[in-house]
Amino acid sequence: MPDLLSGLLVTIQATGIGYALALTLGLVIAMVRRVPLFGSIVHFFMEFIRTTPLVIQLVFVFALAPANVSAFTIGVVVLGIHYAAYTAEVYRSGIEGVAKGQWEAARALSLPGTRTWGAIVLPQAIRKVIPALGNYLIAMFKDTPLLFAIGVVELLAVAQQVGSRDFRYVETFTIVGLLFLVVSVPSAILIRRLEKRYVAV
Repeated sequence: MPDLLSGLLVTIQATGIGYALALTLGLVIAMVRRVPLFGSIVHFFMEFIRTTPLVIQLVFVFALAPANVSAFTIGVVVLGIHYAAYTAEVYRSGIEGVAKGQWEAARALSLPGTRTWGAIVLPQAIRKVIPALGNYLIAMFKDTPLLFAIGVVELLAVAQQVGSRDFRYVETFTIVGLLFLVVSVPSAILIRRLEKRYVAV
């Protein structure tokens, strides 16, 4: 169990850092996509990322990365960029859901762009998409075992090591499944509560 918990810690760390990157980069992408020329270029790359398997992206970047960059770092960055392609669409739907009158009122008041985005658009847009963003957190957590493909010793990799050492694969992977449930189920409940608080109001 101590070995599995250490692997779970690595999994949670990779998820947390990757998710923070996905949220930040996704928001930047959603805003850039509103710029006509850059938006089309970014949209092409985002479609490419969404339509290729995550495990292929991990192995490809790992093969090209310098030897002094750790597998964990590569895994976190690839996870973040991969999910940024999805969170960007979530942000974009929230931004487009802001009433046109809000934009027009900001222009009529001659508010600077930073003030328009920071005080009017983003607070409304993000409030609407919190549940969808939360769902991607759970999805990323369940995708972290793919980091095993590039040598990151996360929960699944530790389970493989423990199973091969003790010849008790069934018990080991059963515990792994339960650990994923222990983390995922409370997260899903929290997301539903946030949905009721911020969206249903």
